Amino acid sequence: MTNISCSIVEVCIFSFENKEPQYLMLRRSLTEKVYPDIWQIVTGSIEQGETAVQGALRELNEETGYVPQKFWIVPHVNTFFSVKYDTLHHTVVFAAQVPPNTNPVLSDEHYQFEWHTIDKAKAMCVWPGQMTALQIVHEFIVSGRKTGSLSEIIL
Repeated sequence: MTNISCSIVEVCIFSFENKEPQYLMLRRSLTEKVYPDIWQIVTGSIEQGETAVQGALRELNEETGYVPQKFWIVPHVNTFFSVKYDTLHHTVVFAAQVPPNTNPVLSDEHYQFEWHTIDKAKAMCVWPGQMTALQIVHEFIVSGRKTGSLSEIIL
């Protein structure tokens, strides 16, 4: 029987440059065993004893050095299937606003970063779920719609 797992978190990071939203894309290290050299948003595993929120904040800090100014649960769950492990994964997605004109401090997991408009950031994604997550963050959180105020997590 196929397994179902919810042990992965993703974080869409954005900042404003001259009132225009910019999205952070990270390029995985060439030495990573899983998906080396792809562009992605922050992605990581929830550790034993952590909540999804705790895991997302930890991954955000570990992979970029950022502590968010504002933080949201995104009204989207990324879902994918692993043939190798016969597992359906549900990935909880978050959004983080970080200070303008700052750069991340990358962990060994990534070797490059770039800030981009929503269209360019989505075009860099390999996985449709991450493209969708970025679009939902852009339309429902960054744009200032009511969704943002309803889904903000006060830290």
